[in-house]
Amino acid sequence: MDPMFLPEVEGNPKEGFYKDMIEQMQRQGLEYPQIWHLFAYLPSATIHLARFTQEILRGPSPFSPGMRELIAAYTSKRNDCPF
Repeated sequence: MDPMFLPEVEGNPKEGFYKDMIEQMQRQGLEYPQIWHLFAYLPSATIHLARFTQEILRGPSPFSPGMRELIAAYTSKRNDCPF
């Protein structure tokens, strides 16, 4: 995976869930969403974004979570952003 655009963010995670997840994925040699670096860098600010994202994708809706994931993946692809 290519390094993140902001090396200061990628190189300075705070203790917590996202730092642990990043380290676990790296140990296994697996790719993971690069936004996790932002979540790990400033968890007090990004916790709201993470909660918002989960509510949008998993909360009550006329669309199933799978359909919402598909819409998000399609939008990311159209924006040339790996999802």
